Formats: sequence, structure tokens, C-alpha cells
Amino acid sequence: MNSPTHLSQPVLHLLGSGGFYGAERMLLDHCQSAPGRHQVLFLGAPHALLARFRSAGVACVNCPGLGAALAYLGARRRQRPLLNSHNFRGLALAWLAGLLWRLPLISTQHGFTPSSRKQRLYGWLTVQMCRSAVVDQVVCVARSIAEQLRTGGVAPNKLQVIANGLPDSAPAPQVSTPNGQWLAGYVGRLSQEKGPDLFLDCLIPLCQRYPQLHAVMLGDGPQRAALQARIDAAGLATRIRLPGFQDDMPAWLAQLDALVISSRTEGTPMVLLEAMQQHLPVVAFAVGGIPDVIEHRHSGLLAAPLAVGELAEHLQTLFADPALARQLAQAAYARQRQHHHLPTLAQRWERVYLDAALEACR
Repeated sequence: MNSPTHLSQPVLHLLGSGGFYGAERMLLDHCQSAPGRHQVLFLGAPHALLARFRSAGVACVNCPGLGAALAYLGARRRQRPLLNSHNFRGLALAWLAGLLWRLPLISTQHGFTPSSRKQRLYGWLTVQMCRSAVVDQVVCVARSIAEQLRTGGVAPNKLQVIANGLPDSAPAPQVSTPNGQWLAGYVGRLSQEKGPDLFLDCLIPLCQRYPQLHAVMLGDGPQRAALQARIDAAGLATRIRLPGFQDDMPAWLAQLDALVISSRTEGTPMVLLEAMQQHLPVVAFAVGGIPDVIEHRHSGLLAAPLAVGELAEHLQTLFADPALARQLAQAAYARQRQHHHLPTLAQRWERVYLDAALEACR
């Protein structure tokens, strides 16, 4: 069989998803970077997610379960699609298809969330599947994820790091907050791994100390009721708002004076890159891939993981020093353009896909 010099077969992404979060945002941008090349097989995705991908021109199909998804892949096996899996369910499906029909398989690893026994089991199984010969390449969005997999026994020559990136976009016009208010924001799922409780640990004392400081928590999740109860008990219901999940993120980021990332675990958060693109200063815990993106005191302010007091000090620094906040935001914008620019990263992904196609021909 002749070796290809360009990719001819479709790239089929496999993803189990319950909504439009970081991995889904990355995948949508990734698909749009090469129109017509990518297709997505969802496992039990909600209608709104399918509509978002389809309205962006991305071909996708939704299967209700593993059996239906395997039947779909079996019917397409003669086309030899190049599989690219995302998250545990996507990898499990792709691994079975690769094992049954020897389809080329790349696994994209967005990060681990070992917050429960089930999640820890998924993490262990992920490592075992990535170690196996069924998976040809593993692409990690952060160096810390690659190191976890390497420590778990995945061969170094199967691992590489391609950070998340953003397509070109003009920053949204900055919106002035009323009456001299200063607005800090949280963006993410209201669940344990994202640390919304740590955000409140940081913001509640600061809001009680500074009347002009306000906060907004954008997102939804299982901790919402408990978070609202804490805010109400602190007497801050009008100062710390929970408006739920929001679609128009640039418009919301334009209202903020700083983004706070209080996650316990992360890959490379898309909202971090969006904030950098929007000239918005960031304070964050130095977890996962965040230190790969932000250089402390040059393009943002980083606190040690779970160090709420240090995170609060950094936020207070931005609040008190507008000139520093502007300087950090400008440097962050330049860094995003240089290192997390999707058109540049798409060229690296094209090389990954071509290498996998070449290997499949041998």
C-alpha cells in the first residue's frame, strides 16, 4: 500500500458529553479549523450540544449507547476513519473499535478529575488503554497530563503535548461596571474539581472588607444550592451572583475586572485562554496546565494549589493596582497570540493525523 503524503480519510472524533464545556469548546474550534475534515460521534449528547456543532457546520451523529455506537463504527470500518477520542467514554468506545477493526486511534487527554472512586477508576483504565498497542498516539493538552501518563507507564514515544488554542477573534468592547464597582468572575461547572467553594472562601472575606468589590459565578452544577446558601448566610446575595450557565462568554468576560480560576485540577482551561484574548487579568491556582500558560507576575498572578489566602492576596493586588492589572492583561494577550493561537496549533495536529495515517499503512 502506498504511503499517503496528505490525509485522505475523515477524522472521526468520539466523545461522551453532557454539555458544552471546555473539551467541547476545544473540539468545536478544532473542527472548524479544517472545514469538512472532521466529524463527531457523540454518545448521548443533549440536543442543544448537537445543534451548536451542526450550526457551526460540523457533521455529527448522536448514538444513545455503546451498542449503537459500535454498530455505527462497524458500518463505517471499510472507510478506515482515523479515530480521535476525547474523555473516558470516548476512549472506551474508540478502544473497542480499534481492537475489533484495527482502526488508527489517537487519544486526546484533556485532564483527570480524581474526585471520586469512580473517577479514579476511570483514570486508571484510561492509563491502561493508552498503554496498549490499540492506541497509536496520545496527545495531551498540558505537560502535567503527559507526565501523569508517563508515570503510569505510557511509552514516551506515544506521548506529545499540544496545548489548547483559540481562533482569531477581536476583543469584545469593555463594559464599565456601575458606581465604581469592581467585578471578579468565576467561570466553570459548579462542581468539586473546579473549586467554586474555594472561590467563595476567597471572595466572601474580600467582599465583606471592600464594599465596591462584587463577584459573579457563571456556570451550573451540583454545588449550586450549597454555594447560594453560603452567599445568603454571608449577607452577600446582591454582591455575589449566580446567574447560571451562559452562552455569550465574550460579553460576560467584557464585564469583568479579573477572572479567578480556583480549580483543584485542570488541563488547559479554555476560559483562561479566552480571558487572555479579551485582555482580562487572571489570578489562579498553579494547577494542571495553568503554569504552562501563565507566567507569574508577567502574564498573570499564580497562587500555590489550594492556597486560598494567597489567591485572595493576588486578587486584592489587582483590585488595588489598576496599572499592574493592565500590564498583566497586555502581556497575557501577547502570550496567547504567540503560544495558543489555533491556526498555528492546527498545523501540529495535521502532522499528528498524517503520522497516524502513515503508520496505519505499514
